[in-house]
Amino acid sequence: MRRIAPARGAACALAMGLAATGCGGGPGSGAYGGAVFSASWTDPQNPLEPANTNEVQGGKVLDMVFRGLKRYNAKTGRAENMVAESIETRDSRNFTIRLKPGWTFSNGEEVTARSFVDAWNYGASLRNNQKNAYFFGYIDGFDKIHPSSGRQSADTLSGLRVIDARTFTVRLNQTFSSFPATLGYNAFVPLPRAFFTDHAAWLKRPVGNGPYTIGSYTRGAQMSLKKWDGYPGPDRARNGGVMLVVYTDYNTAYTDLMSGNLDLVDDVPAAQLKNVRTDLEDRYINTPAGIIQTLAFPYYDKAWNRPGAEKVRTGLSMAIDRRQITDKIFRQTRTPATDWTSPVLGTAGGYRAGLCGSACDYDPARAKRLIEEGGGLPGGRFTISYNADSGSHKEWVDAVCNSINNALGDSKACVGNPVGTFADFRNRIGQHKMNGPFRAGWQMDYPLIQNFLQPLYYTDASSNDGKWSNGTFDRLVDRANAQTDPPKAVATFQKAEEVVRDNMAAIPLWYQNGSAGYSQRLSDVALNPFSVPVYNEIKVS
Repeated sequence: MRRIAPARGAACALAMGLAATGCGGGPGSGAYGGAVFSASWTDPQNPLEPANTNEVQGGKVLDMVFRGLKRYNAKTGRAENMVAESIETRDSRNFTIRLKPGWTFSNGEEVTARSFVDAWNYGASLRNNQKNAYFFGYIDGFDKIHPSSGRQSADTLSGLRVIDARTFTVRLNQTFSSFPATLGYNAFVPLPRAFFTDHAAWLKRPVGNGPYTIGSYTRGAQMSLKKWDGYPGPDRARNGGVMLVVYTDYNTAYTDLMSGNLDLVDDVPAAQLKNVRTDLEDRYINTPAGIIQTLAFPYYDKAWNRPGAEKVRTGLSMAIDRRQITDKIFRQTRTPATDWTSPVLGTAGGYRAGLCGSACDYDPARAKRLIEEGGGLPGGRFTISYNADSGSHKEWVDAVCNSINNALGDSKACVGNPVGTFADFRNRIGQHKMNGPFRAGWQMDYPLIQNFLQPLYYTDASSNDGKWSNGTFDRLVDRANAQTDPPKAVATFQKAEEVVRDNMAAIPLWYQNGSAGYSQRLSDVALNPFSVPVYNEIKVS
């Protein structure tokens, strides 16, 4: 899932849609069955179809409105059964999935095996153009329902079969021992019949099976979510609901928090980090998260894909003083990256500190030499694109460019290129209109090394925005997925990561912690390993 954190900021007055809650001030109850709190948010890029949502903000809502076969533990990130009663396999290719009884959607419809199978078939189908279709690529028949070229020749995945109301089977097109651990990802959630019979109405107010229901949504202003009193799961909401307030500037959200007009800011802006511990004391959270920030390249532009370009990319990496930027701008709330995954995985999960080696060390002299050996910067100068609705992005992009310019002795070699809103930025990336490096942030979908590599760097993968392609990397990923022994699979993925390193497919910048600040009204506030607030656990006084 594309987990790029955008920006926030809008007037709190726009979000006064929940009676008696204000924008975070006094307690509210009424129809919500408890107190409601307000939290910062940004409009998602796409409508909230689970298989078409691959960025942070839409993912936050899906995490509240849906529950899948598995759910990732809010503390450990471990995949644990939720709707699934059991997922069994003898060969890591054929799986039998049985559901727990008693699960329903918020409209009263029973969650059945068909609810999952129909949802997966919809998500995989080429004609539905879902951004997360790639996640169904392991299932038999994907090449027919979602061919790489030409028309689809099937409407359903041949590898899915409903056995009875609570049982279905999955046959993969290759061995994939980690497949069950991926099933907590939102693309795999079930969908009710209303999604298919009245799709337009469902998109206006999505119906799911999670602890919250969507009350209303006004784009550019707010989304209200209500506690679902009939929720059958074990993780019921401990509050009456959440009002997500749209912001286009982090600093405005932080100001609203400090003035009592907002309850929760889930990403403290860089400009406020020098004051946050004094302002909020123990109501400031900064915890490790499975997030890495990188610079991606448009490999569809021959200027960045010519012979010797890997030396230019490596030189640019060595021209960036990561330590200075993370210390001065981010106040040590981010850590210079030395690989392409995240320390959250741990060594057993595939994280390998220092894998990048000297290519991620600040070395201006060698950086300049490598860029010259690689044929120089394309056109002599370049831009780094980022979404302009975040002050934090401007600060660090300018700092990266200054670092590169100092190393090259050219004050105009690198400049920042602000691009409208987050949605504008993502649309330009999706349309392959980038002509230079662009910021890329990846928040893990599930805690596996595979998730940091395959979606981003495998040929034509769902989030391979720069269109990098390397046959050796692809073959190693295929081999790793086929391993039935987890340690051997991790080791093979690490070899694939070495290919990313040797080609500097993307420049790793820093690992990002999750950060949040909250009002005195709230308690039991925590961020999960994905840096997302555990909304259902929050209590409101």
